[in-house]
Amino acid sequence: MLRVLGRASSINVRKVLWTCAEIGLDHEREDWGSGFASTRSPEFLALNPNAMVPVIVDEAGSLWESNTICRYLAAKHGRTDLLPDTPRGRALVERWMDWQATELNTAWRCAFTALVRRDPALQDPAAIAAGVAGWNAVIGILERQLAATGAFVLGDGFTLADVVLGLSVNRWLMTPMERPDYPAVHAYYARLGGRSGFREHGCNGIP
Repeated sequence: MLRVLGRASSINVRKVLWTCAEIGLDHEREDWGSGFASTRSPEFLALNPNAMVPVIVDEAGSLWESNTICRYLAAKHGRTDLLPDTPRGRALVERWMDWQATELNTAWRCAFTALVRRDPALQDPAAIAAGVAGWNAVIGILERQLAATGAFVLGDGFTLADVVLGLSVNRWLMTPMERPDYPAVHAYYARLGGRSGFREHGCNGIP
């Protein structure tokens, strides 16, 4: 059976768990990371030298990087609705997944770490305000995309892009800060609430 290593509260672990739910994939999750088994142990480092969750282990071995894991599982199980098998279709999904991992992750780092994790080194009001403004601006790009599609990130069909971006929207909405009124993002978030995988893994905290 597929092993998923990582604490369930991690946003990146939840990407994998939600993907498993969409596929209907049986798995066993093991608690690793903050407050649980150390990712600095030799056992874990042999699976991921970056000492970060999630990691999966299946019959082919171990794999790390959350977005890569999601793509692997969808392709392995033939879920072309989640990740198309045409070069163009796949690239369109992966473009938004990569955007989440680079632009969006970078945008939330300061504000989220200061306001949620309460890092004492990041409590400068001006820096926090700039971080919030930058995060809101990047979410504005998603707002315009969703206003154009009227449904999910790529259109009427739910894809892996919605897994990673849906969790990102959850983090944005749950962080205690000022936000613009983005009606398309809010409608999208409500739409995701119709999916059982999101209800189980997408809205369970913001660690």
